[in-house]
Amino acid sequence: MDLYAFYTGQEFEAYRFLGAHPGGPGWAVFRTYAPSALAVGLIGDFNGWQETPMERVLDGNFWEVWVEGAEPGMRYKYRITGPDGRSLDHCDPYGFGSELRPGTASVFWPLDGYYFEDGDWMANRGARFDGPMNIYEAHFGSWLRKPEEEGGGWYAYEELAGRLIPHLQENGFNFLELMPLTEHPCDASWGYQSTGFFCPSARYGAPDGLRYFIDCCHQGGIGVILDFAPVHFAVDDYALRNYDGTPLYEYPDSAAGGSEWGSCNFIHSRGEVRSFLQSAALYWLREFHADGLRMDAVSNLIYWQGDPARGENQDGICFLQQMNRGLKYREPGAILIAEDSTAFPGVTRPAEEGGLGFDYKWDLGWTHDTLAYFQSGPEYRPDLGHLLTFSMEYYPNERYLLPLSHDEVVHGKATILQKMQGDYEGKFPQCRAFYLYMMGHPGKKLNFMGNEIGQFREWDENRQQDWNLLEYPLHDGFFQFIRALNELYLNCPAFWAEDCWPGGFAWLEGMDPRRCLFGFERRGGGQRLVFLFNFSGQEQPFWLWVPGAKALWPLLSSDWQPFGGTEPVDQGPVGLEEGAVELSLSPFSGHCLAAEE
Repeated sequence: MDLYAFYTGQEFEAYRFLGAHPGGPGWAVFRTYAPSALAVGLIGDFNGWQETPMERVLDGNFWEVWVEGAEPGMRYKYRITGPDGRSLDHCDPYGFGSELRPGTASVFWPLDGYYFEDGDWMANRGARFDGPMNIYEAHFGSWLRKPEEEGGGWYAYEELAGRLIPHLQENGFNFLELMPLTEHPCDASWGYQSTGFFCPSARYGAPDGLRYFIDCCHQGGIGVILDFAPVHFAVDDYALRNYDGTPLYEYPDSAAGGSEWGSCNFIHSRGEVRSFLQSAALYWLREFHADGLRMDAVSNLIYWQGDPARGENQDGICFLQQMNRGLKYREPGAILIAEDSTAFPGVTRPAEEGGLGFDYKWDLGWTHDTLAYFQSGPEYRPDLGHLLTFSMEYYPNERYLLPLSHDEVVHGKATILQKMQGDYEGKFPQCRAFYLYMMGHPGKKLNFMGNEIGQFREWDENRQQDWNLLEYPLHDGFFQFIRALNELYLNCPAFWAEDCWPGGFAWLEGMDPRRCLFGFERRGGGQRLVFLFNFSGQEQPFWLWVPGAKALWPLLSSDWQPFGGTEPVDQGPVGLEEGAVELSLSPFSGHCLAAEE
């Protein structure tokens, strides 16, 4: 390992030197970085948990020991004595495996034990700027649970592959985003407070099980994005906190060191911390073939504690630019996504041009405004049209992704369907129209698991989704609508070919937000699509003008009967005279039509 690169925050492969690695037949080498430690010893299954002293190597800040008899799957820890003479047992910051909680030991797991069979996919993957991205966000442990007769509990990585992947394929999702799978002690943290940044959670099996899962996704035409949290880590003292007896990975003072989530903030001004995080990011892209990373809480790297009033965090900004530039150099096909709720400019501009270097940014403003519109009663919507039109003014400024994520369906927020105004039956037509509006809007798409079946119960990480809802006609009809909408999205280039360019979208003449009538056109790939919406509770005429079009062919209506609506499926064309026509739109409905020139 290049020590200068490590200390200056330019190292991306520190995990190949640090951690536990095979060292020849019957031998393994263990290395850790603990500059302030007075002594470090290795304990584990291979030495009966009796301490084997480690020696200082290189510049004296690293510790190393070679041991005989370490086999894959064996547990180990480092016993570190800090400057105050106190000794604590720590898991390995660069450990590749972990025992199941409440156990806290690392597990010796070589990197080269799995052979991928996704070569064609890896050779052709990319950021999809001019292609479709319909992302299904899932929490691995609560999408589906084992039935009680099988003991209940989680499915293993290998077991869920045969269940989740067909669901994605059959329902028009071409990407899967998994909430953090890095090892974490508390189920309720959902993985965002990690103790093992190089370690897949043992809840669902061994590291090679996750490799197999991703491999199967690729062979089935599904890209995989992993949630990555480079801002903070868990406070448990067996992990990174005060690792060598001093604040090595975190700030030394609580004012900057404590996060809003009760965890420890990484100190990104330290080069060895940047090298640690950059190496972890590359590790998931390279060693597990992840197609991309969704970076959590990027706002807290741009501004101190995520608050623009506290000023820009220059260390955090420089870290993002350097990490993203380095990842793109090493894995050009990787997709880098920022969860950022601020108006900081240039998030998706290349780092070489002064931007942060992400490929996409979550448009959380769109999420907030659009849901606020639909949570309002129809009688208030004539004054709220700006909530649906404002995002169209700024969408060309960045490459956006429209998220309806886990954050929108937990802890008293109500699910997407439940947010809609009206009684139980009245929510469905509004939600179908809402989803057609979302898919027609410029930007890539993301939906959390359960949204596709009209989940009414807020998400609970301890329970699987309510799949029995599909036994009810309204939910089944909603599910069929989402499937049809997703397939239409994947197969029609006008939805996505010009996502990042102003020419791919235009409002239509005839729309009237005061009457809750909206209409726009999407262009791309030689195709023109017209989207019409009536978000009021009454049937209304919509006069529109589509220049150059002689007919409109219905492709999808949210109010078709098979989806639970009132209109029969109609594939007949609507003729236009000099590009003009008047249509009658049913209440709370959305329509997608292809323009014939």
